Amino acid sequence: MSLGYAEKLSYREDVGTVGMSEIFDPPDLLQQKIEELAMLIKKSKHLVVFTGAGISTSCGIPDFRGPKGVWTLQREGKGVPEASLPFHRAMPSVTHMALVELEKAGILKFLISQNVDSLHLRSGIPREKLSELHGNSFRELCPSCGAEYLRDFEVETIGMKETSRRCSDVNCGAKLRDTVLDWEDALPPKEMNLAEKHCRMADVVLCLGTSLQITPACNLPLRSIRGGGKVVIVNLQQTPKDKKANLVIHGFVDKVIAGVMHLLNLRIPPYVRVDLLQISLSQFSRSTEERYVKWTLRISSVHGQKAPLPFLESVEISFSDRPDLKTAILHKQPFQLKREMVKTRPLILVLKLNFGDGCGCPSTKIEFPVDFEVTPK
Repeated sequence: MSLGYAEKLSYREDVGTVGMSEIFDPPDLLQQKIEELAMLIKKSKHLVVFTGAGISTSCGIPDFRGPKGVWTLQREGKGVPEASLPFHRAMPSVTHMALVELEKAGILKFLISQNVDSLHLRSGIPREKLSELHGNSFRELCPSCGAEYLRDFEVETIGMKETSRRCSDVNCGAKLRDTVLDWEDALPPKEMNLAEKHCRMADVVLCLGTSLQITPACNLPLRSIRGGGKVVIVNLQQTPKDKKANLVIHGFVDKVIAGVMHLLNLRIPPYVRVDLLQISLSQFSRSTEERYVKWTLRISSVHGQKAPLPFLESVEISFSDRPDLKTAILHKQPFQLKREMVKTRPLILVLKLNFGDGCGCPSTKIEFPVDFEVTPK
């Protein structure tokens, strides 16, 4: 499954330095730096974390400037690299979940991200403590009332264009827009202003998995220096800001953060994904004297009937107490079954939901009785 976001971006010749060699600190030096970072975090009063694509590579999402990154391979004429998982099935990494624990412990005050993969929000970071500078491939915004909608599917456009959905506020109803920036789009003021504010307040800005090349975002961590704050960079490649940093660590982000959490005696919580769907049953009769009833069963997203359910491969609908009724297998979304039968005969519907790759289990069953004599229309 290729990265839809990278494919949707408009072409740009100059994307900065790509394909730089990766650097690994020797084990003893790496451990020494991890201990120094743990002490800085422990003593911090206003810790801000600034993240880039490097924290999501362990989730199966390629970075941009690494040896096998998006921009690196494109410059070599090899096109967009393959992700090991579809974008919507990627799960937060050790680092994502460690940041959640640091926030809950009151240590992490604010998080700034250049990523559009929604993994920070999916992990459990509060929206009010997160600036997504370059947008979110799973978030839509109402330009009229400002309402935000976080989806469990990747929004079809980028460049802050109109999408196919409208604001659900009955007093609004405006067409929604995607939130992902294209190359020429300016950073959203709301996200940028909060990020700047917290960087100026920070006594430690921890940069994780970012090459610190994309302006103006890359200059934000340096705002802390004027107020006496310290900058720490954890990245496998050199960055233009290394000389101004108080500590530079060359190692895998997950390994570094796991080591820090151990020294801080903090547990990294497991990630538990929650996907929501709705099952609706509608019945139709032309008159109360009719013997037969027509009914429609729908399995749809909570985001609307036209919204996709990316985690569902198919739905099997059977009737456990009615062997005369044939099992229906639905492969195409929207999942919908229409039937007509005798109204006076109740039945038991059995729904088998078959999940896609990346889910914790292959399928689950839901069973419920239906009596059309008492079921409201």
